[in-house]
Amino acid sequence: MTDRVVLAFSGGLDTSVAIPFLAEKTGAEVIAVAVDVGQGGEDMEVIRKRAIDCGAVESVVVDAREEFAADFCVPALQANALYMDRYPLVSALSRPLIVKHLAAAAKQFGGTHVSHGCTGKGNDQVRFEAGLAALFPELKVIAPARDYAWTRDKAIAYAEQRNLPIETTKKNPYSIDQNIWGRAVETGFLEDIWNGPTEDVYAYTADPAQPREADEVIISFVEGVPVAIDGRHLTPFQIISELNRRAGAQGVGRLDMVEDRLVGIKSREVYEAPGAITLITAHMELENVTVERDLARFKRSVDQRWGELVYDGLWFSPLKKALDTFIAEAQRHVTGEIRMTLHGGRATVTGRRSETSLYDFNLATYDTGDTFDQSLARGFVELWSLPSKIAAARDARQA
Repeated sequence: MTDRVVLAFSGGLDTSVAIPFLAEKTGAEVIAVAVDVGQGGEDMEVIRKRAIDCGAVESVVVDAREEFAADFCVPALQANALYMDRYPLVSALSRPLIVKHLAAAAKQFGGTHVSHGCTGKGNDQVRFEAGLAALFPELKVIAPARDYAWTRDKAIAYAEQRNLPIETTKKNPYSIDQNIWGRAVETGFLEDIWNGPTEDVYAYTADPAQPREADEVIISFVEGVPVAIDGRHLTPFQIISELNRRAGAQGVGRLDMVEDRLVGIKSREVYEAPGAITLITAHMELENVTVERDLARFKRSVDQRWGELVYDGLWFSPLKKALDTFIAEAQRHVTGEIRMTLHGGRATVTGRRSETSLYDFNLATYDTGDTFDQSLARGFVELWSLPSKIAAARDARQA
């Protein structure tokens, strides 16, 4: 029986060249799997046909845009997932979804191996292979760029020698990965961390310094899930898409950071995630209104750990699944509306309302009608301070 390699296929130079290369190197048949996560660019049918033209025996295209938004972006939103308090896990979220469809294709077509285009110094190799280990551990992995030192120059020469139907002359100075949740840009002149990003780096966002009218938006949530914009009920994918457009037009969601990669190196990354940053900002504020204090405090530590697990490729791990259950419980009352102003590169909350709000105007007000009994505060403060008072007295005696 001939081995079959299931290849994560993007349609670009590296994965297109990988099809005949893998066939020649291993003697296996190659099955190409392309997953649409809202990355835009070429038509997916063009990508499907290119895989066949490059020698794939099967070419599968999966429209996973709604699935990605609902089952991967929404959980990240509910966890307020920001790796290193900034990065909204743009690439990290798409990898487990792609892994899921690679495993499904391997089962459908009798795959014995899986291949991806990741290098040995990035995070994505871990995300692909840790996910496959959880979903389909029998599969073996081949990574040409890592295992065979496959460089871009070699890929171009290989494609030209075999007259492969792909563009090899265009030289993009950046490495770019994008989906509906955001866009990641690295390499090129950005590798010098003193160099500032130029406007040609960006595609999802307009220059926030340019003058324009502000945009006001109302985002509605039900149990932590975004369900409407300005009263119009939409799917999560539609909501993210619209906010990418509207917040992006205001320059919201630009990030420039030096990031701690899983493999131990620091990497300079430029991100733009207008919809993600807008939604996370709104969701965090609605949690401030609807989640009880101690639950909110503990959830912040859970959110951080959840984001680290996903960044580190452990989407399918037991701990991440357990944290999912906690986060789902914490979302029970996160229902309401947040009003925001999008302008000058910022998404600013200007209003909140919720039927499950814990904010009590009569307790909070300093005006007449205040229902807070201030006479109780003196005793509370004395008891709260008592352990520190006793410790201070002990320390004074020991001095």
